[in-house]
Amino acid sequence: MKDADQTAEPWDDQGQRQASEAVDTGLFTFFGKMTRVEKLTFWACFTGWTLDATDFMIYPLVIGTIIPLWHVERGPAGLAVTVTLLCSAVGGWLTGFLSDRIGRVRALQATVLWFAGCTLLCAFAQNFAQLFAARALLGFGFGGEWAAGAVLIGETVRASYRGRAVGVVQSGWGIGWGIAVLLQLVCYSLVPAADAWRLMFALGALPAVFIFLLQRRIPEPELHARAAATHKPPAIWEIFSPGILRTTIFAGILGTGAQGGYYAVTTWLPTFLRTDRGLSVIGSTGYLFILIAGATCGYLAGAWLSDRIGRRRLFILFAICASLLVILYTQVQFSNDVMLVLGFPLGFFASGYLSGLGPFLTELYPTRLRGSGQGFAYNVGRGFGAVFPTLVGYLSTTMSLANAIALFALCAYGLLFLGAILLPETKGKELTAS
Repeated sequence: MKDADQTAEPWDDQGQRQASEAVDTGLFTFFGKMTRVEKLTFWACFTGWTLDATDFMIYPLVIGTIIPLWHVERGPAGLAVTVTLLCSAVGGWLTGFLSDRIGRVRALQATVLWFAGCTLLCAFAQNFAQLFAARALLGFGFGGEWAAGAVLIGETVRASYRGRAVGVVQSGWGIGWGIAVLLQLVCYSLVPAADAWRLMFALGALPAVFIFLLQRRIPEPELHARAAATHKPPAIWEIFSPGILRTTIFAGILGTGAQGGYYAVTTWLPTFLRTDRGLSVIGSTGYLFILIAGATCGYLAGAWLSDRIGRRRLFILFAICASLLVILYTQVQFSNDVMLVLGFPLGFFASGYLSGLGPFLTELYPTRLRGSGQGFAYNVGRGFGAVFPTLVGYLSTTMSLANAIALFALCAYGLLFLGAILLPETKGKELTAS
């Protein structure tokens, strides 16, 4: 007999389930209805994504130290972010494909160990070329963690609160970003800058052991297990077959806009605060924490809104608001006190739409292709979006950094808006083993 805790499938009495969950509109009320397996899966994906964010965001925080320490120009410094994201695009697609063949959980565990190990390698880099290579290798695991984790949580939880559950997992990015900033504050306060950045990378890799052990307790989603038992393993190019090609193209456009806007803003914002606003590393910490607080609240609000107003409306609303906030933050000469306050809504709208991306992509693809499709759409967007930090860095040599950030962020939000218009709404869609 099947253990009730081993499934997240709809209840047998569909009418009773729908009546009970129709009034479930709170952001966190779904926690009380989760099974043991759902809760374990949620926390394993949440902590994995948090560590992913911490390890990725350390580099943008130490760019300001690396540039003068090793005499690196802004363009190559931004290129390191781009290469990390390009590698994450490949790693995310391949990990998604691998999760369709060997399972979501095993693919997720492999990626956590990979990107944590590469983060540790960054701490021992002796020159920029070595750091560049370590960040490139990190990218393969960085992209793969989201690809496997988002599919895992999306298939495990129920349709009625999938948007909130996956979106709250996405909020772990804000927590991880905050941890990275806290590491910066502590490390730069305790040791000289020339050593502090190494300490940040070393400490960022430590939680991987706990997360790996937690993920070992998670069973494979039954939805995927049934699909694997009744269908032959998919080919890696199958997401480009005629029946699914349109979805893959438009989902890639959506992902490009979502990722490009986020990275164009967050990669260079710490440097913008120091060069254009004249803040020190320690002095900029408060501004970054306000931005991160806004981002975390944005993730949570986006998670709630994706189940209330739908995935597409969430993307459209946040793309418009994020565009306005980027213009205000970079183009209007407010006082530093106003900039501090303005960081909250900027973080809110420039990040919150990402909460809808995971459930949306999960619902766009059939189960047997979900890992491949979701991994490709999200990470090809990350790959194209990866060009934005490099272009911002190079363009900032001919125009102000503020103008470069605004230009590429607005282009990205335009693509996010376009992708949302071209794809169908999927809110409340029940997944099947097809």
